[in-house]
Amino acid sequence: MFDFSHYYTYDEIVTFLDQMAEAYPHLIKLEIIGQSYAKRDIWLATLTAQNTGLPLEKPGFWIDGNTHAGEVTGSAIALYIIYHLLTQYKSDPQVTRLLDHYTVYVLPRIAVDGAEKYLTTPYRLRSSIRPYPHSDQQDGLYPEDINGDGLILQMRIKDECGGWKVAPEDPRIMIRREPEEFGGTYYTVLTEGLIHNYDGYNFKVAPTLEGLDFNRNYPAQWVPEGEQEGAGYFPFSEPETRAEAEFWSQHPNINGFITYHTSGAVILRPYSTHPDEHFLHEDLEIYQLIGEKGTSLTGYNCVSVYHDFRYHPKEVTNGAMDDYGYEHFGWFGFTVELWDAPTEAGIQKKDYLQWSSRHPLSDDLKLMGWNDEKLAGKGFINWQPFHHPQLGEVEIGGWNFKQMWQNAPVEYLPELCEKQTRFAIAHALMSPRLAIVRTDLTHHGGDVYHLVLQLENQGFLPTYTSEKALEKKIVKPIKVSLFLAEGTTLISGEKEQEIGHLEGRSNKAFSNLAKGYDYRCTVEWVIKGTSGSPIEIIAKGERSGTVKTQLTL
Repeated sequence: MFDFSHYYTYDEIVTFLDQMAEAYPHLIKLEIIGQSYAKRDIWLATLTAQNTGLPLEKPGFWIDGNTHAGEVTGSAIALYIIYHLLTQYKSDPQVTRLLDHYTVYVLPRIAVDGAEKYLTTPYRLRSSIRPYPHSDQQDGLYPEDINGDGLILQMRIKDECGGWKVAPEDPRIMIRREPEEFGGTYYTVLTEGLIHNYDGYNFKVAPTLEGLDFNRNYPAQWVPEGEQEGAGYFPFSEPETRAEAEFWSQHPNINGFITYHTSGAVILRPYSTHPDEHFLHEDLEIYQLIGEKGTSLTGYNCVSVYHDFRYHPKEVTNGAMDDYGYEHFGWFGFTVELWDAPTEAGIQKKDYLQWSSRHPLSDDLKLMGWNDEKLAGKGFINWQPFHHPQLGEVEIGGWNFKQMWQNAPVEYLPELCEKQTRFAIAHALMSPRLAIVRTDLTHHGGDVYHLVLQLENQGFLPTYTSEKALEKKIVKPIKVSLFLAEGTTLISGEKEQEIGHLEGRSNKAFSNLAKGYDYRCTVEWVIKGTSGSPIEIIAKGERSGTVKTQLTL
């Protein structure tokens, strides 16, 4: 059973996967696709009904979670998807169709080292435990659990130059000091921690020791550390992201993906680096259409990273996985930012990212009320006096960032998992799917036969996935091969031939009229052979699947 009571450690993930593989050996295969910086195995699950075809011979869909160490809600969703697909096979028609005709690849946790540190210590980190970009701790304030309560919270220190004050409506809440304000009690607010090489007078905030960001390490408009923090030494410099890249290169059947992050309660789509005008128009329309389906199933809006999810209006995010997936493979895929405490508290945010920097006191009061009512107050740790060994008297308290802000409180996981799983299934089922729908074998007297094969794409997307993939010639054309018994010869036609691609329904999604049978085609042969001789036909679509049929003259 999937356990909603907590977030899984690495060993618990491995145990869960082993249990699933033991219970459902006909539906799931486990493999190790690489090792992390700390030499932990990176586990991947391949889900498909093995009696209906090989995984690589079916259209594929990629799911991953926990790219960032602290975003463990992502791994919970990925693991739940595995559980749901396995347990609902033959009970749920959509799940059954998915596993019978498609392959789903699930990488539950990418940041296996970082997430383990995040879950088992008070520390927070971005992705990897590798020291980067500096090999040792730099001077300044660094996070530390100085009062030993197992959390790293905030420190508030009385300071005439401080920019914060206590809200009169609720003493737990800190609000900004007005620019012209004097004569009150003010505070400087810092991360709970210690100061490396403190001279007793001045200090700065030290850069993080573990600053790698896997989602800046992909070759999509990648730039070095000086331009993009966390970028790594070069694209795919990290063993975790490189393991993904090697797997993707060996699995050309993948059409799309979802990568699960936190937080924001929003579905993000490319580009991070370019406005929508940069898109091939047809692909943008399909991205928006799939995003609308995501909104209807999850309640999350789907937005462009460039237009609606930038940390600074004049800066962009380079080296992101979703940009790489679309730009290099032509995949349709999304970064889903799971969970958002303010949204759950009923706050209407005008901006997904800037709200945290500036918002009205009424929002803080609403959030605190939600914490008290729905979380029994556990989301906020009351301010407590503490004697700091370097700074003297301080107070330590604030929001429990790990369990309330960065990740969903576990009581919210069941609903979150259920909604996200519905979108993942719907998205995967939009992949192209090649099918043999008709074979006509006509005897023309003597040993001569006329054979007609009709193929069709029963999926929503075309067999080339996207206009971007077509533009870059990433997907091979459909290949049809005819295999004849000894003594049977071909009078006309070709034993092996490429027949191009087939459209799906996506090119008709914005039209009231069909465009002919562009999702079907026929292939013909004239054959000479004796009655009773066997014939086999194999049609292979790189991303739409391999289909076979056998006939007898």
